[in-house]
Formats: sequence, structure tokens, C-alpha cells
Amino acid sequence: MARIEDYAVVGDLQTGALISNEGSIDWLCLPRFDSPACFSALLDTPDAGRWLLAPEGGGPCTRRSYRDGSLILETEWETPDGTVRVIDFMPPRDSVADIVRIVEGVSGSVTMHCELVLRFDYGHIVPWVRRDKHGLHAIAGPDAVYLVTPAPLHGENMHTVGDFTVSAGERVPFVLTWAPSHVGRPHSVDAEKVLDTTFAFWRGWSSQCTVQGEYQEAVVRSLVTLKALTYAPTGGIVAAVTTSLPEQPGGPRNWDYRYCWLRDATMTLQALLAAGYTAEAAAWRDWLLRAVAGDPADLQIMYGIHGERRLPEMELPWLRGYEKSVPVRIGNGAAEQLQLDVWGEVLDCLALTRNSLLKHPDESWDVQCALMEHLETIWDQPDNGLWEMRGARRHFTHSKVMAWVAADRMVKGVRESGLPGPVERWEALRDTIHRDVMANGFDAERNTFVQSYGSGELDASLLLIPRVGFLPPDDPRVIGTIEAIQRELTEDGFVLRYRPEKSDDGLPGNEGVFLACSFWLVEALLGAGRHEESRELFERLLELRNDVGLLSEEWAVRAGRQLGNTPQAFSHFALVTSALELHQDTVRRSDTPIQPESAERR
Repeated sequence: MARIEDYAVVGDLQTGALISNEGSIDWLCLPRFDSPACFSALLDTPDAGRWLLAPEGGGPCTRRSYRDGSLILETEWETPDGTVRVIDFMPPRDSVADIVRIVEGVSGSVTMHCELVLRFDYGHIVPWVRRDKHGLHAIAGPDAVYLVTPAPLHGENMHTVGDFTVSAGERVPFVLTWAPSHVGRPHSVDAEKVLDTTFAFWRGWSSQCTVQGEYQEAVVRSLVTLKALTYAPTGGIVAAVTTSLPEQPGGPRNWDYRYCWLRDATMTLQALLAAGYTAEAAAWRDWLLRAVAGDPADLQIMYGIHGERRLPEMELPWLRGYEKSVPVRIGNGAAEQLQLDVWGEVLDCLALTRNSLLKHPDESWDVQCALMEHLETIWDQPDNGLWEMRGARRHFTHSKVMAWVAADRMVKGVRESGLPGPVERWEALRDTIHRDVMANGFDAERNTFVQSYGSGELDASLLLIPRVGFLPPDDPRVIGTIEAIQRELTEDGFVLRYRPEKSDDGLPGNEGVFLACSFWLVEALLGAGRHEESRELFERLLELRNDVGLLSEEWAVRAGRQLGNTPQAFSHFALVTSALELHQDTVRRSDTPIQPESAERR
């Protein structure tokens, strides 16, 4: 199978496709990120669905890149007979979904091979395929797909295949369109026209970025990737476009990330605002408020892209898994866990909104008060922690710190913004939680915070203590925690979330280093005044991106490869905020906007 870093992503702001460096679309869910996949070769074999378009001889491409500032992928092969380019993209969505592939002859004359294998419902259903004067029409249940191309294609062993030759200067378009099966055939778009309009859209969007500085290229590519993970109708941002890419090849740590996590909220908002994307930041905040509306006791850690609460987890036994990593899961049972930190994440995010450029930020104050009042009654309970551990609940230090964050942000809303609320009660609670954490979550003998009360284990979430303002970034106890994590919780300088063999997370096996956590160490080192060390680690992390600038969730140090679902929003948000703080050579608290770079600095 292709490595995870062999994939690039294209999308239309409602779903995304993964394309390997051999020209095969191996993953695509239609019509939404969380819909059943029609191409599932990523999690099985080509018979589970894919769309290959590559030179007849096959093999990895010679080079590929995104067209400047866009999500248009250009893949080139140099062959003995000439050079050919495939241009892949998805036009921003109208009423139906299109994926467009244009084969362009660059030099010589190259024979191309096309193989289309449509398998709806995650490789489970073979559609009925017929040909008419317009092209191919495949239908199964609620799904209909239409393919229009001048290239010769025919059916063979339940596949659609064809070979054709492209010479220098020639362009052969393929337009695949999805529509609900109960409606009529949609109008087929002109491939060349929508190429121009799609490029104009992405260039127009990326040109709004205010970021300059030495890491501009990495930041812009990450922001474009994050835009691609945005579900435009609601403003929600999915954690990744994939499910069940393993944290350990061959192991069971395989989860569905096609949903929206509240934990990403503050970092999302900081990154978007700092880069000048106030509209996207406002849309994310509005999604957040809609999702959390209702009984504060029912607050979840994640929601569907429309704010759906029910995300039942199930397994797909007919899929063999990526590199035999089973089970393949859809849905996510962690949505039902108690994770106390999310109350702090939500109130921290809304405090950032209050301190930022967004208009009318406090129309949600009543919701915030209700969330705080409920947290007052449960903050001292054990929970599953931010890593969604499936073992016994514990008093996680990070969870208590985030309960402190919630109280702190509500106090500031009253004291600094003049909003109504029982400020003395919240101040007393804030102080109580702080004392509780210092008494139970800090190991004075080792001079480090610990993962949970009564435990000696470390956890990467402890790096966030200065970021959220619980202690100053140069506090000796923060410095001691940084040094303990560097000493005991890193591999080749990159940070593990925790050590699974020492932490009862309810699952067998291990995992790679967690990329977002490694970016947290970048910020922690910068705050501690270790500027050169911080920058060195950041630049090492940049080297882990694939050839088109994408990061997954984790990195396998010994194997030298990406692990986990991809592209991972958490990794890219952390990259953006770390880069911007390095540009400005300072760290910001999570409730403080990272100021857009001034014209003088640029």
C-alpha cells in the first residue's frame, strides 16, 4: 500500500479526496466528509474502490506540487517516451460534487491508463453501470455518479478501464460528478473553465493571508489545508478527511476523525485570526455556539459537521484495514466520554473571541454562564482526559487545569469586560482549583507536573500549562516539566502524548510521536527563553511534512514515516501558531490574539 505521506488531498469545502503519488484516488466520501466512501482502497485493496490515472507503466510520479496558493494538484511523470502531467482538483461545491482530472502532454507521447472502480458504502456495494451518449452512469441506492471524458473506456471484470495516448500540447479531461440518485442527470462542467475559476477562488483566498516572514510558505500551505478541512455550509472543521489510519501499523488504535472536536477551538481561532481570516474564524465560532447549545450537562467533546450529537461507533469487518490495521471504524464512541477539559476549551475560545476583532462577541454570555455553572458541580470528578482514554477514569491534571481556565476566563469576562456574573464565587473556585492542582498534580521532588493525581507518569498536555496562563512560561515548575518531558517523554526530540505501556488507556500496543504535542514543545521552549532550541525543533518538524506540505497525526521515529489520520487539522493548527510566535519571537496566552504582522514587520 502507499505510505500515508504518499497522499495529497484535494477538496471542494464539503469533502476531500486522497490521491497517491502513483495517480490513484484511494479515498473519497460523497457527498460529505462523513458520508460512506465510494473509493476505499486506502483501507483495503483496489477492489474496494479507486480511480487510477497514470502512465501505462505505473509507478510513483517524478514530482508533484500544488499550484501556487491553491488546492490544485499537479503530478508529473517523466517516462522514456515523454513527460505527462495530471491536474487534479475539485471545484468549490455548487449543488453537486465534481472531481476533475486533466491529463496534459508536456513532451513526447505517453500512453496513459485509466482504471475506475466505484464501490459505494465503503467498498461494500458494486453499482449498476451503464453507458449513454453522455458517458458513464453508475447508480446504487442513494448515490449516482456520472463520468464524462473523450478518452475511450470500456467495462472489464467489474472495472471501467481504458488506455489512450497523449502528446505534447494535448489535454484530455475527465469529469466525475456525484448527485443524489433520485434527481436527474446534472449538467457536466467544462473542465478547463472550472480549472480557471477554481484557481481564481483559491488564489483569492490565500492572497488574503497577512503572514510574512521566513515560515510563510509553510503557514500558507497549512492554512490552505485547513480551509480544505472546512465544511463550508456550517463552518465546522473536521479533524481529518480519513478514518482508521493507524497510530501503530497492524494495531487496533484506529479511529474516525471526520468530525469536529471542541478541543481544536481555541487554536483554530488563534491561527485564523492571526492570518487575517476573520470570516472563517467567525464561521467556526458560530458553529461552536450552535453545537454546544442546549443543556450544559450534555456538552460533548466532538460533534458532527452539522453539529450532530450521535456519532455511534461501529466496525466494518469487510475492510482489511490500512496495512492490516483492524478494526476499521466509523463513528466515534469517545463522543460519549466525560472530558472535563472541553468546558475550559469552549470558554477559552469564547474569551479569545471577546478579546479579538470579531463583532458582537458576547451575545453568547448566557450560554457561557450556563456552562460555567454546570462545571462548578463536576470539576472535581474523574474523567477520561483529553486523549480520550478508554481505561478507568482518573483525575487528570490537564483536565483540572482547564477547569481553572474556565473559571479564569469567566472572571475576566466580568472584571475586564463588564459582563454580569457571580465573580467572587468564580474567583474563589479558580483559586480552589489552582491549589488543588498544585497539591495533587505536581511532583515537588521531581519538579514536574504529572499526568494524573497520584501518578508519576508524564503527559504532553502538561506543556499547555503556560499557554493557558495557569503559570508563567518561565516559572521554575514549568521549566522543570519541560525538562522532564524532554528527558522521559520524547523520541529523537519529538514528543509522545504519554507512554501507553505505563498509562492504562484501555488499548494494547503503542503509537508514534504526536506532532501537535511536538509543536507545543516549540512554544513552551520559546516561552522559557530557549529561542534557538525552539526554532531548531520547529524546523525539524517542518522536515516531517510530505512533498506537498501535509502532516498526519503522528510520526514513527524509527520507521521514518507518518502515522494516523491525514491531513490532520490539529498538526497544522499547531504549526501555524508556532510559526507565528517564532516570527514575533514571543508567546501569547491562548485567550490573547496573536497580532497579525504589521506592514513594518513585513
